Amino acid sequence: MAGRLLVVGTPIGNLADMSARAVEALRSAALILCEDTRHTRKLLTHFQINVPTERLDEHTEDARSERFVERIAAGDTIAIVSDAGMPLLSDPGYRIVRLARERGLTVEPVPGPFAAVLALVASGIAPLPFTFFGFTPHREGERRDFYRTIAETRHSAIVYESPERILESLADALSILGDIEVTVAREMTKMHEEFVSGTISGVLETLRERDSIRGEITVVFAAAAPHVEEVAPDRVREEFERLRSAGMRRNDAVKVIAETFGLRKNDVYKLLL
Repeated sequence: MAGRLLVVGTPIGNLADMSARAVEALRSAALILCEDTRHTRKLLTHFQINVPTERLDEHTEDARSERFVERIAAGDTIAIVSDAGMPLLSDPGYRIVRLARERGLTVEPVPGPFAAVLALVASGIAPLPFTFFGFTPHREGERRDFYRTIAETRHSAIVYESPERILESLADALSILGDIEVTVAREMTKMHEEFVSGTISGVLETLRERDSIRGEITVVFAAAAPHVEEVAPDRVREEFERLRSAGMRRNDAVKVIAETFGLRKNDVYKLLL
């Protein structure tokens, strides 16, 4: 009888977020695959889970996944975890899950925290539709192209960024996305959890005043505004006249139109000229 592959979510910082089901899932496994065996051993020791571990990270998953899938097919239950959160999402695991599915083996997900969604729900930014883009590129040119792709989706967007690059990354985002709303979530679920929200320029100003920036960072961007040339001026003028005829003040009408079409108020005034 074939075994199972358990895809187990683990805490992103606060061990109290580890579910009872996740603990039992790991105890039931014959082997736990992880990015860093030393890091995962601390988690296992805390919950008194005495199961052997093996490394399965971005450098080894292509070479080792087939061997582990053979063990599952032979009857073993194997669990996979990442250093924090759900495996596969900007972490290793896709290869072994894909192979297990192709072999018709049981893949059982065990829910756990996901930093991107935690940041989104705490940001106050419109939650739907949203797209998770993972880690930003290290190089400036690639990162700017990355933000151009985000701009094209017109979705709320979530990215992971390092504390060393967060200022440069936000500056690139500002130049590509415009001065839209953003939340920088830092050290979520930990003692020094922090959410810095506002326009990109405002958040940049706040962060630049600090001597240093540390910790795990997740960034949530509001949907990028459409380029003003993509909005028909006649449609804006028609809506403006309708609102004014209904008794709305000029500035209020402009504000409503800006929110309706996803424009800045200055862009609305330009279209009304």
